[in-house]
Amino acid sequence: MKRIKCFAVILALALGAVFLRAQAPEGPIRIGFIVPLSGAFAQNGRDILNGFLLLLDEVGYRAGGRQIQLIVEDDEAIPAQTLTKARKLVESDRVHLMAGTLLASSGYALAPYVDAQQIPMVFPVVSSDDLTQRRRSKWIVRTGWTSSQPNHAFGEYAYRTLGYRTVATIALDYAFGWESVGGFQRTFEAEGGRVVQKTWTPISVHDFAPYLAQIPRDVDAVYALFLGRSAVQFMRQYAEYGLKGRVPLIGSGTTTDEAVLISMGDEAIGTVTALQYSAALDTPDNRRFTAAFRRRYNRTASYYGESMYTGGKWVLAAIEALGGRVEDRTKLLEALRAAKPTGLPRGPVELDEYGNPIQAIYIRRVDRVNGALQNTVIDTIPRVSQFWKFNPAEYLRQPLYSRRFVPGT
Repeated sequence: MKRIKCFAVILALALGAVFLRAQAPEGPIRIGFIVPLSGAFAQNGRDILNGFLLLLDEVGYRAGGRQIQLIVEDDEAIPAQTLTKARKLVESDRVHLMAGTLLASSGYALAPYVDAQQIPMVFPVVSSDDLTQRRRSKWIVRTGWTSSQPNHAFGEYAYRTLGYRTVATIALDYAFGWESVGGFQRTFEAEGGRVVQKTWTPISVHDFAPYLAQIPRDVDAVYALFLGRSAVQFMRQYAEYGLKGRVPLIGSGTTTDEAVLISMGDEAIGTVTALQYSAALDTPDNRRFTAAFRRRYNRTASYYGESMYTGGKWVLAAIEALGGRVEDRTKLLEALRAAKPTGLPRGPVELDEYGNPIQAIYIRRVDRVNGALQNTVIDTIPRVSQFWKFNPAEYLRQPLYSRRFVPGT
């Protein structure tokens, strides 16, 4: 009788072990990653990728007890290519989740496919407003920002603190530019200021001369929004046309982000921008991150690098919470939305009920410190929501900021 009981116990344990092995996930966790690694925005894309590589290296490419395999695709910052690369990652490589991409237009192009495939995707940089507003994507988790988010805060700041009353804007002619300028204009004019002129330039602009000639010289400031090569070229020509020192320059944080600041000179000094990150942010978490980034890549950490480092922490936290069992996409999505990573270089971040971060916005001024340019943090606006101080329900009843539409004007 004892032998029978002993055999039964052994059999039960053996069967249990077989069951657990059958249930345990096998192979690496495959993460599809899309960024521009060629073209005008290659350095932006490289920084995004480098932020993730730094984090994965810190954890030994493991999370939840499983190896992580990163499959990287170059979309050249072309929305059609973004979609093509996503199809390859999902349908051929069978990735468990995706992350990345850069342009707001790429984000809008990708969202319907992500939702149709029901695959979780993390957007660390894509700032298209409506992805967490009127056209919320169920399967996209945004860990970065909306285009208008820092600009709502900055429009009010420009009027109240900087004392500007009239501003001309010049920005890239696509969703990121429209939504950023729209956010700034809305709050700046709500305070009593006036945007007297808006100038739009092609994404592929190489010569700003025709556009700089249109800027009025009698405004209190010029608000500029550029990124990548266009930011470097604009800053140089702004000085060459005699506008520097005559009309103060302010704008979106991408205009002086560290990824482009390294290629600028004294022409950038004094430019004031707003963003949720600066490499000069003096906190223990950021000092540790920037030191690690410099050791590995021999360059200053940019907003793009920090964005995917932070977004990657969301991914790792979700994988750990699931014990590595990422095959159930619905549970993975829930874990991503519930994640609360700590030690973020930009400071505390929490997701609102629409899936967008609530976070501090830093007002930065370009200074030369110890021979190098940096975005010195001169002010902090805490806990900025994508809806700023507006009632979300009322906010969402109004159309999306566009090339022509700015609510309240």
